[in-house]
Amino acid sequence: MKAFIGAALALALAPGAAKAELVVEITRGAEAALPIAIADFGDDGEALPEDVSAIIRDNLLRSGQFDPLPREEFIDNPTRGDDVRFENWRALGVDNLVVGETRRDGDDYQVRYELLDVFTGDRMLGRSYSVSQASLRALAHTISDNIYEELLGRPGAFNTMVAYVAIDESNGEREFQLIVADADGHDPQSILSSSEPLLSPTWSPDRERIAYVSFEDRRSEIFVQNIRTGERDRIASFRGLNSAPAWSPDGRRIAVTLSRDGQTDIYSLDAETGETTRLTDHHAIDTEAAWGPDGEHLYFTSDRGGSPQIYRADADGGNVQRITFEGNYNASPDISPDGERLAMVHRGDNGFQIAVLDLDSERFRVMSQGPHDESPSFAPNGAMVVYATREDGMGVLGTVSLFGEARHIMATEGRNLREPAWSPN
Repeated sequence: MKAFIGAALALALAPGAAKAELVVEITRGAEAALPIAIADFGDDGEALPEDVSAIIRDNLLRSGQFDPLPREEFIDNPTRGDDVRFENWRALGVDNLVVGETRRDGDDYQVRYELLDVFTGDRMLGRSYSVSQASLRALAHTISDNIYEELLGRPGAFNTMVAYVAIDESNGEREFQLIVADADGHDPQSILSSSEPLLSPTWSPDRERIAYVSFEDRRSEIFVQNIRTGERDRIASFRGLNSAPAWSPDGRRIAVTLSRDGQTDIYSLDAETGETTRLTDHHAIDTEAAWGPDGEHLYFTSDRGGSPQIYRADADGGNVQRITFEGNYNASPDISPDGERLAMVHRGDNGFQIAVLDLDSERFRVMSQGPHDESPSFAPNGAMVVYATREDGMGVLGTVSLFGEARHIMATEGRNLREPAWSPN
């Protein structure tokens, strides 16, 4: 097995420990981010199960495109637009202000917010909701998406999810868990546990299923699992390697890497019938396919040129072209939802780092610090990339903004995290 496949497996087998929610840690702030203030939402004195304004503040900060004013710098804390003294907020240097209230109403909660232009005093957004306690956090993500889109002109991706593999170790035994969580790392839910490695989770376009690789039968096999019901199907269990599943944009096909015919090539597998069609046929290793958003192209890793690089082919495997030329190692491609950018693992001066290539201008940017970064996955709005890295000997998840280049680390104490995959909207 060639180096770039072996390296991915070795990293996935690292040890871990206890379960906990992800903690977001800022490692680099954004430059030229929009100054905004999110005032503490008013309440009726009853302790709330979720701090909606804090969730909004954290979401916007994590995007790398906003610079929320620290709470301790507030001069006052209005909860309605009519009560705002705009001159105070102009003096603090913010462009926009969010105010709101959250109040108990029987078994539900009434939530109201306003997005204000500090310089004109205009109300840009103003909405009210009635939600259950269980939906308060999701509503805070929805409000964050509303603010993001109103101010930046493109959809947010806060009300999405991320899948990843967590590895725990106890008494010399390892447990691999496939986890789905909110995009900010909260509410992690294990949907599968195994004493054998789990790899390469990937979301179906409808966000209802996840395909992944399992070694539960002491060999690589590909499964598709319904997230809600837990029902799962073994879709690839051929002789040799079965790895690297990737859904087509219409959800009808899954690109997989197989070695059943002697070479390691990419095949298209019909999601309904299981029928396979060979897409590449080369003596080198072809693997890690990612579909273009139009479903008409595939990007994949191959060492057919002597070192791992990323290639593009038509959906039927024809017209193969090399895409990356920066350095001697570029692998694990993921294409942005608009098809304009390609994220990858790049080996540079500081080891393995996440890089992004603008496919039109051919601008190549190294986005992470390395040296053990892997598994990049675009947010559904294309503005951020989640990836796996290591800190203090432990596997953690990192995010980086493509626009502000702000970086954040999401970690759980004593637990190894690997192989993140950001869900569709």
